[in-house]
Amino acid sequence: GVKDGKWTVLQLVEALGFCLENTDPRMRGRGIQLLSQVLLQCYSLLQEKEVLHLVLFYESRLQDHHLVIPSVLQGLRALSMCEVLSPGLAVSVLKAIFQEVHVQSLLQLDRHTVYSIITNFMSTREEELKGLDANFTFGFIQVMDGEKDPRNLLVAFQIVRDLIAKDYALGPFVEELFEVTSCYFPIDFTPPPNDPHGIQREDLILSLRAVLASTPQFAEFLLPLLIEKLDSELQSAKLDSLQTLTACCAIYGQKELQEFLPSLWSSLRREVFQTASEKIETECLAALHALSACLSRSVLSSDSEDVLDSFLSSILQDCRHHLCEPDMKLVWPSAKLLQAAAGASLRTYHRITHSVLPLLLEQYTKHTQSSQRRTILEMLLGFLELQQKWGHVEEDESILLSLQAPVCSVVFSALTDPSVQLQLVGIKALTVLGSLQGFLSSSDLELVVDHLIRLALHEEDSQSSEAAMEAAGSLAPTYPKVFSGRMVPRLEEELQSEREESYHNHHSLQQRCLQALAAVSTHTSIVKETVPVLLQHLQKVQKGTEARNTQDMVSVCQSLHHMALQCQQDAEGCWYFHQTVVPCLLAMAVQAALQESTHRLPGKALLEEEVLAAMIPVISAATTHLSPELAAQSVSHVVPLFLDGEVSFLPQNSFPCSFQPFGDGECLEPQRRLVALLMAFICSLPRDVAIPQQEWLLRELLALSCSSNCPFTATTAAKCFAGLVNKHPAGQQLDEVLQLAMNRMEPSLAEGPRRTQALTLLLWVTKALVLRYHPLSSCLTDKLLDLLGDTELGPAAADGFSLLMAESPDVLHKGCHADVRIMFRQRFFTDNVPKLVQGFHEAGPDVKANYLKGLSHVLNHLPKPVLVTELPTLLSLLLEALSCSDRVVQLSTLSCLHPLLLEAPQVMSLHVDTLVTKFLNLTSSPTMAVRIAALRCAHALTSLPTTVLLPYKGRVIRALAKPLDDKKRLVRKEAVAARGEWFLLGSPGR
Repeated sequence: GVKDGKWTVLQLVEALGFCLENTDPRMRGRGIQLLSQVLLQCYSLLQEKEVLHLVLFYESRLQDHHLVIPSVLQGLRALSMCEVLSPGLAVSVLKAIFQEVHVQSLLQLDRHTVYSIITNFMSTREEELKGLDANFTFGFIQVMDGEKDPRNLLVAFQIVRDLIAKDYALGPFVEELFEVTSCYFPIDFTPPPNDPHGIQREDLILSLRAVLASTPQFAEFLLPLLIEKLDSELQSAKLDSLQTLTACCAIYGQKELQEFLPSLWSSLRREVFQTASEKIETECLAALHALSACLSRSVLSSDSEDVLDSFLSSILQDCRHHLCEPDMKLVWPSAKLLQAAAGASLRTYHRITHSVLPLLLEQYTKHTQSSQRRTILEMLLGFLELQQKWGHVEEDESILLSLQAPVCSVVFSALTDPSVQLQLVGIKALTVLGSLQGFLSSSDLELVVDHLIRLALHEEDSQSSEAAMEAAGSLAPTYPKVFSGRMVPRLEEELQSEREESYHNHHSLQQRCLQALAAVSTHTSIVKETVPVLLQHLQKVQKGTEARNTQDMVSVCQSLHHMALQCQQDAEGCWYFHQTVVPCLLAMAVQAALQESTHRLPGKALLEEEVLAAMIPVISAATTHLSPELAAQSVSHVVPLFLDGEVSFLPQNSFPCSFQPFGDGECLEPQRRLVALLMAFICSLPRDVAIPQQEWLLRELLALSCSSNCPFTATTAAKCFAGLVNKHPAGQQLDEVLQLAMNRMEPSLAEGPRRTQALTLLLWVTKALVLRYHPLSSCLTDKLLDLLGDTELGPAAADGFSLLMAESPDVLHKGCHADVRIMFRQRFFTDNVPKLVQGFHEAGPDVKANYLKGLSHVLNHLPKPVLVTELPTLLSLLLEALSCSDRVVQLSTLSCLHPLLLEAPQVMSLHVDTLVTKFLNLTSSPTMAVRIAALRCAHALTSLPTTVLLPYKGRVIRALAKPLDDKKRLVRKEAVAARGEWFLLGSPGR
């Protein structure tokens, strides 16, 4: 009635008069409860005068019987949300609560109501409450004092934060407010099992920390408390204290910290020197860093400078001498403490490095063992890395510049040391020195390049070689002229040299040259130097006749791919690489194909599947990041090359005959193989780039995919067709193309010599449509399901489900701009797994394995959380799949079950008898991969409840003794791990 306007609240009060004035407190409570419930729903409808009368009424009832108080508080909560509350009423209500209600004697819900009333008034009547001065703070302290419920504490802590953040008067009650909150520090709370409120220990810790670290006024009380807790034995208390100290340093100044610095440093030093906990060490270093930063910020007068200097002097005094003992256990804790303080500010960095760097350089010279030198250089590296934070090396302040010669000498000596580990640290240090602008002289830079070339090409250990290449790549953008003028010519010279040494050594050196050329190509000006070198070498290799040509070509392509990936973020470099490399690769491939088609001259290696497969990622990576305008410019050349034989844009385009990759005739097969390169280019274009003569191209690709006798050609044509279909705009043209494809596929799938090619095309077109949720995808998937019952094509169709669900490396993935909808795997699972299960039950015994294989492929690629929810309905079928004789089915099912044993132990434990039997049987499989997977699953079984597993312990341990003698090392390794876990099953502390 009140909601509809038929009644006013005051009429309701009059109607409830017999209840509200009843002598029985229970009856009065029921009357007020009803009134409060109405107010909670209708408070926004109240008039100002009504609110005034109601407030006065409810205030008077705060003196009533304790049974009535909860309902009174609910009414006041409703009134605290009224916008028409008259000035002064908020203060009046809170005074009444503070004076009349003993809050901590109330139930949790009623205490929460009081906190809600205070919160509501603080958000809407801030100025009125501030008029109470410190009395409001004192009143709240009384309300909160003794609170224990975590739900209420979260609200109370928020109120304290607001008191401080909104600058309420604390008056003489600062210590009392600190005491009423700090008594909960450190938080010791474990949520009960199945807690519906979801409050975690971490929520309370962070909320309390925000209170304690909210004002410098708490410093004199909080810092002694933190020092006390740091000295306790409880690890959680130490961690909480350190994190709180770090938080406090953000708002404290030198004035708050000065008195406690010696004690704080003593505690932090002790923890880092003595603790076995990595967490505590990390938090100690963070706290020291925060303290040093805080003192640095506070340096405004000479007195403040003295405090910082005195603090840093204490750190140096206690830690510096340990750096002279690289074999002792305190060397690293000391170095970490010094680095934590040095990293706090430029001021602390200069103060500490002035003392430490000369000492480290002296110690490096003094100690001769590689292990000792490595430790010293790693410490030096830590300080050098800190310099990077401050950018340019300041000539007037930095100790580094005055030590330039000895620092470079130490680093260069490490690079020539026989110890690989010392070399690796030296390479890291070299990279850091190179990143410090103005530190290395031109002669030093030349020496740097010489060292990197020597390590990259001639160092026996591959770790040093790879690290040197990586360092060259990171330094090259800073010094492009030095690297393009000194390193690239040296690498080119080594690559072209004909040495009289064993093939293996020469090949290894060439490999490293190729890798180094790619690694150093991290700046456009260098790319313009290195790309011609690699292409020239590829042409040289193509003209050779040695058997190793194929592998050499693959190596060059791998280096080009590496370079293409590095060029992607730079528009100029990307376009240069694309317009230089792609036409050159196409020209070489066309030349080789035409020679093969005519009179078989050298160059055949370029047409090998392995080489073409290595070219695909080069062309793809060079295309994916082109702007639409440049991509359109490029596609206008490449498509006519394949459709019309238009070769004018290719370099060295004097070919012996015309290029007709889609023409008829057996002699054109080498040319057809180059459709792989067309696929790499056209399937990597941005989606909004128009492809000239697209319909004609689609028809040619469709015909080639169904007619070619070469599996490689047929597959790449099918993939290229699918890639175009996936990006094709929806509409009549796409429908016609798909209908044409269906008309070609269906007869070929039914019978004839090209059923395999038709199945390949079906799989790739289905994938293209499944990814974009095209309506025809369900029809094509049904055809694939029907083929599982085919004795000839069934196994291949089953493997096709893996292709549908897996990420494709070269086409139909997001990196090449394919249309991939989110959760397509879940949708495919929902639509097709019931059909697979039904097909399995209806299939004959000779094809049942196909359905199991298809199902296991789908489940293997499904996100694990989805799989866990569907587990109960599918587990029996998965267990049946383990009995299948097909090793692919076995392997796929085992890899599917392994994560489920870890993530759904309760469900899996219902089938433990079957699981144990199946896994132990498969540990004797003739296939090594199956044996390994079965042993891993037997190992994962130990995550099931111990009580379920104990009856099987003896049997499993005996059975796992046999694979301990397996002839394969990897099998023995898994057997040892699994058997060890089963031995420990049921042990104390497990």
